[in-house]
Amino acid sequence: MDTQNWIAMGHIKGAFGIKGWVKIQTSTEYADGLLDYPQWRLVKGSHIQQVEVENAHIAGDELQIKFSHINDRDAATLLRGYVIEVPRESFAQTETDEYYWADLIGMQVRNRDDILLGKVVKLLETGAHDVLVVKSGDNERLIPFVSHYIDAVDTENRIITADWGLDY
Repeated sequence: MDTQNWIAMGHIKGAFGIKGWVKIQTSTEYADGLLDYPQWRLVKGSHIQQVEVENAHIAGDELQIKFSHINDRDAATLLRGYVIEVPRESFAQTETDEYYWADLIGMQVRNRDDILLGKVVKLLETGAHDVLVVKSGDNERLIPFVSHYIDAVDTENRIITADWGLDY
């Protein structure tokens, strides 16, 4: 049984060339940031496979990868749609008040009156700052992830405290 906490970091968009290369859309800050993680697995539905990167190139914002066991276009084409995951344990330590998006997803968000606003379902990158997408039932709130609105992030209890009203 795999006890590691695996985090999605990208997905395979399709085959590239005829020698088994694939095109990858990463969820990292830089396209080659995914190469910082030595251990990868591919997941699609209930199918999971460990992979080893044999070679890599960057083309714009796209990562092109050759896996050691994939040697032709047909095999590469079968990988389209697979999600690339890496172990959370392999992430670098963050500085004080820095957080990985993957760690914020699923956290409860409460306001200063301890009223539950919902759970973080995703984050948006706006250029100026990141924004928490917080859902509670059918209600969705967009809360800027900046110190003006975020009072505290309790990673141990998985609670974010925000200066945010129910009617915002």
